[in-house]
Amino acid sequence: MRSIDDLDTPAILIDAGRAEANIARAQAHADSHGLNLRPHIKTHKLPYWAKKQVAAGAVGITCQKIGEAEVMADAGLADIFLPYNILGRAKLERLLALHRRVTLSVTSDSMETLEGLAATFTDAGHPLPVLVECDTGMGRCGVQSADEAVALARQIDKAKGLKFGGLMTYPAAGRAAEAEAWLAGAKQALATSGLACERISSGGTPDMWRSGEDSVVTEYRPGTYIYLDRYQVAKGVGNLDDCALTVLSTVVSHPTPTRAILDAGSKALSSDTLGLADFGELLGVAGARVTGLSEEHGNVTLSGYAKLRIGERVRIVPDHCCVVTNLFDQVHLISGEQVLEALPVAARGRTG
Repeated sequence: MRSIDDLDTPAILIDAGRAEANIARAQAHADSHGLNLRPHIKTHKLPYWAKKQVAAGAVGITCQKIGEAEVMADAGLADIFLPYNILGRAKLERLLALHRRVTLSVTSDSMETLEGLAATFTDAGHPLPVLVECDTGMGRCGVQSADEAVALARQIDKAKGLKFGGLMTYPAAGRAAEAEAWLAGAKQALATSGLACERISSGGTPDMWRSGEDSVVTEYRPGTYIYLDRYQVAKGVGNLDDCALTVLSTVVSHPTPTRAILDAGSKALSSDTLGLADFGELLGVAGARVTGLSEEHGNVTLSGYAKLRIGERVRIVPDHCCVVTNLFDQVHLISGEQVLEALPVAARGRTG
């Protein structure tokens, strides 16, 4: 069995035990609060982990692209949610083919999107569930009011090959109560209009832990929870010892006593900090932060008693693990210092 010392750098390491513990913890929370868990595979993009999540009790998975869903379907995942506006004939034809293979549901927030779906899906015997996407404060996609949600739901309900599947949102972080109130109002408006709303889907790892039994949300779509990262730690979701993903890197230069250079730059760590002050921190080296990135170089600022040496190999906890996963062709599952398996990031770069 190989050791991590045998790996070239930069490389992604996934602590398999930590990832499985994170899966179990989230599933236990969902079960105890009466929530269906539908993990978002955007974080790992691996059928290996998607199957582990379903085996632990998830009702299905969430994908952001048709290409990702196709990869997961090819691997045997059978219940897939695509919470994205699908537009254009080529994508709609692929979506129809996917619908014939798996249990599929999608979202819409406009008549334009709905018209394309209605023209493509015409089999009343096998209708496509369509959820109305709601903007509950994120300021991204989504209808802007309960009245708009009702109007779109009515149109879905009328379409021959579609059926109204419920409501979906991606709430702004830290504003779960605002999203809850929005969704409760929309659910009531739908009921007043004679439309049942049995599924209300929400997402975002940090706020999932604040959900309660009295929530109108029936389904949660966390993604980052499986690996965690510095942003999640900053939001109170675990600590660095819970973070399963690290980037293995080598110190290639040490120009000053307080500055070292790694072989992991923006093409390995990403410049997406999610508002944090730097780009990552080194495990086991207190006071060592990645404070600057160019394409192939990572600047490490050392403070306190932190010390590094040229040639030393270090492990970095990134700010946003989802983006980092998408930068590599493969990840290495590890247990301690041993490499268990190398897995291709199967859904990386898929289109649609």
